[in-house]
Amino acid sequence: MKAISPNLEGSKDIRGRLLRDLRISVTDRCNFRCRYCMPREVFGEDYAFLPHEALLTFEEITRLARVFARLGVHKLRLTGGEPLLRRDLETLVQMLRGIPGIDDIAMTTNGSLLTEQRAKSLQKAGLTRISVSLDALNDDIFMTMNDVHFPASRVLTAISAAQAAGLTPVKVNMVVKRGINDSQVVPMAEHFRHSGQILRFIEYMDVGNSNGWCMDDVLPAEEILSTVHRQWPLQPLFPRTPGEVATRYAYVDGGGEIGVIASVTRPFCAGCTRARLTCEGQLYTCLFGNQGHNLRECLRRGDSDEQLYEFIAQIWGNRADRYSELRLAHTPNSQTKIEMSRIGG
Repeated sequence: MKAISPNLEGSKDIRGRLLRDLRISVTDRCNFRCRYCMPREVFGEDYAFLPHEALLTFEEITRLARVFARLGVHKLRLTGGEPLLRRDLETLVQMLRGIPGIDDIAMTTNGSLLTEQRAKSLQKAGLTRISVSLDALNDDIFMTMNDVHFPASRVLTAISAAQAAGLTPVKVNMVVKRGINDSQVVPMAEHFRHSGQILRFIEYMDVGNSNGWCMDDVLPAEEILSTVHRQWPLQPLFPRTPGEVATRYAYVDGGGEIGVIASVTRPFCAGCTRARLTCEGQLYTCLFGNQGHNLRECLRRGDSDEQLYEFIAQIWGNRADRYSELRLAHTPNSQTKIEMSRIGG
């Protein structure tokens, strides 16, 4: 069998964007019912989640990650659903950390299952960083968002556990929806100033088809930043790495930094370096994608690593996605998109 050499220059799509990041969903299940992701009216008790045999095994995920690394990927992020619902996740992290070229393994979680012991075991297995979702400090507002009566205090405990375990800097993701939790922008900023944790405000996005998104519900990044800046002056920071989706700002008084992910009002399609692998092995080249490519079928019919490499390279090479740019330009688009619970955000 012909050996596959790493693509040292990196794989580029039609628009010249390099493949650098792979987000891996490990489950489509979640114990929250956040209205912007898995509203209860759609994901109720009778919702049919994927059976275990449909999910990629840890060995299959690791094999694909090796191929992606040869194509230029060096950062992995584990997502869901809620990734900590997947049993023995530390085993997968340990398998992934041994892949040549992978220098960063992160995870996004709602924090509900992240105990101090679990944070330490994930760090020991090789997890580098962690992002925790928290949409409000006020319990009534937060429980309205997560729709399972889960208090904010328990997520704050999880954030502290992650920090103590060395999964730093911990990033705290707040999806802001106008009229629902926008009153929490300043309290959240105040809480995480001087904490060593990085709060990131995320514009409410039209991922999937179930969350009833409309533009009137979006609190634009400019309003978020102006609100914070009036309390504590901010100054812009340079990106740490190419393709970074959060625009960074530092508090002038030395209180740390915040980030804003503004996919709606400030599209970053031109610099997007991310591919997404769903838990059942569908490859998507855009968060708002409507068509996946079945890598699980390739794996289970016995394709070689070389065949996988060539197939994925072709998919990325033909990539022309720019959904957020088209949305901003008010270009009509009625496509059916994959749900966030499947693609991992």
